[in-house]
Amino acid sequence: MNLLSVLPLAVVMVAGPQLIAAIFLASSRTAKRSSLAYLTGAALAVVVALTIWYVVFRAVRHTGDGTGGDRTRHLIDWVVLVVLLMLMVLVYARRKHSQPPKWMGRLEEARPGFAFGLGLLLFAAMPSDQATMLSVAASLAGHDRPWWHLLPFTVLTLVLLSLPLLALLVLGQRALAVLPRIRDWANAHSWLVSEAVILIFLALVVADLFK
Repeated sequence: MNLLSVLPLAVVMVAGPQLIAAIFLASSRTAKRSSLAYLTGAALAVVVALTIWYVVFRAVRHTGDGTGGDRTRHLIDWVVLVVLLMLMVLVYARRKHSQPPKWMGRLEEARPGFAFGLGLLLFAAMPSDQATMLSVAASLAGHDRPWWHLLPFTVLTLVLLSLPLLALLVLGQRALAVLPRIRDWANAHSWLVSEAVILIFLALVVADLFK
C-alpha cells in the first residue's frame, strides 16, 4: 500500500455535505473570506485526525516488530477492510438524502468565524470522514510509510473542497449560475462516486492481504 493508493479516497472525504457547504459559502456575501475560513477549519480537523490515527496504528505496527510484524500488518489490513465495508454501508444508507439540510441555506449569510467552525466540525464529527481517515492513516502506518505521506492526501482533499471557491475566482459572477448545478449533481450522484472509489481501495486492501 502506498501514497498513490490512498489519494483517491480524498473524493470520499468531500462528497456530501462538506462540498455542499463549500458551494453555499462560495455564494455567500463574504464568499472569499468565509470559504478560506472554512478550508482552514477543515485543514485543521483533517491534519489532527489523520495524525492521531497514524500514531495509534504506528504504535500497533511496531508492537509486532520482530515478533510477527507481518501478522501485525495483516491485522491492520483486516481492520481497514472492516472499516471500508462499514463505510460503504454508511454511504449507501445516506444515498437518499439528496437534499441538503435546511440550515445550509443560511450559509449564504455566514461569517468567517462560523465558516471556520463549520469546516472543523464537519470533518471532525462526520463518521464517514473519520472512517476514511482511519483507513488512510492505518494503511500508511501499517506499511511503514512516513507521516508526511499523509500530507498529499490532505492537500488533495482541500483542493477538491476549494473547487467552488476556485470557480468563483475564475468565473466571477458567472459562477453563481454554475454552482447550483454542481450542487444538484453532487446531491444526486456523489454517493455513487464515493462507492466506486471505496470499492477500488477495498480491492487493493484485499489484494494486499492475500498476496
